[in-house]
Amino acid sequence: MPTRGLRGSARLAGVLACAAAAVCAVPAPAGAHPFGDPQTVAIEADPGRPEVVRVRWRVGGLDDLTVLGVALGLLPRDRVMLDGAVSYRDSDAAVVGPSRQLADYLLKRVTVTSDGRACPGAVAPPADLARAGATIDFTCAGAVGVASVGVRTLTDLDPAYRTLATGPGGVRAVYTSDAYTREWTLGDVPAAAGGGDRRGRGAALQIGAVAGGLLLIAAAALALRRRVAA
Repeated sequence: MPTRGLRGSARLAGVLACAAAAVCAVPAPAGAHPFGDPQTVAIEADPGRPEVVRVRWRVGGLDDLTVLGVALGLLPRDRVMLDGAVSYRDSDAAVVGPSRQLADYLLKRVTVTSDGRACPGAVAPPADLARAGATIDFTCAGAVGVASVGVRTLTDLDPAYRTLATGPGGVRAVYTSDAYTREWTLGDVPAAAGGGDRRGRGAALQIGAVAGGLLLIAAAALALRRRVAA
């Protein structure tokens, strides 16, 4: 049964305290991800439902999934050992994934607002939590142009956790315990707010100005040659 070192004895104390409370409220200081990939979120609009914002969350490593399972009271406390090691198993995802505790946790730690109003979310039962993650659909009051998405998963266990986020068009961002909200452009927005059309028009004007300048230079050179020839 493989083990990996947890982020210090302080992390161990924090995890055990979280297990007693089901969901942590006080973070435990420790190092940040000395092994494995960080957790990720993918943020996108639902093409068929413009009022829906979809967030797909995936844990970075199985050891982190085990720590979360212990904190939620789904896995035995002795899976986090006294020396700070985590005993994880491939079956942990099958225990944590379909649980009500995980769904409640995700809905508390991942939030979406649009036009200043909170969008209620629903967690789809994960088919493969370890590999595919969990999907949360947030239904807003109307079609979403810009949404504010908050992500605070795992930072209640350790504030050093990071979340790599990907949005429409390949836009990327990093969520931290201190910077856990970000606005994402998901749908059609006015040109004044989006900036994309302005950049396109600006580039066209610059190209036109350069081309016009080159024509003027060419005309002046031609006139000079004619004047010299005469």
